[in-house]
Amino acid sequence: MEITLTTPALLFPAISLLLLAYTNRFLALASLIRSLKSRYASTQSTLVYGQMENLRKRLILIRNMQAFGISSIFGCVFCMFLLFAGYNTLGKYTFGLSLILMMFSLALALREIQISVNALELELNDLEEATSEETTRQV
Repeated sequence: MEITLTTPALLFPAISLLLLAYTNRFLALASLIRSLKSRYASTQSTLVYGQMENLRKRLILIRNMQAFGISSIFGCVFCMFLLFAGYNTLGKYTFGLSLILMMFSLALALREIQISVNALELELNDLEEATSEETTRQV
């Protein structure tokens, strides 16, 4: 397979958009953590504590997603340097490593989404319990 300087450059827009999405998830998570912290301080709710534990896992995953994504783009830039310097074989391996790092980043993103869905299910279960209790009191 022939690889040129433009091959790794094709990943730049995708990686940039992916890192932007990861950063947005991080900022949303940070805001949610701050609001849950004050909510927990006033209610001492086990549901809120469970959510905070869930958010801790997600925060670690997002950090690792970003680290692998940044490593991937670094690998692409390094690959371009190697290709420019004439080290085509080493450049191919570096590009392959960059792709693997991106796959790890995407796998972590998938896991983070699964955990996020679990957190929403906790909220829905709490809402269902509150609704059923209210219905029971009205009867």
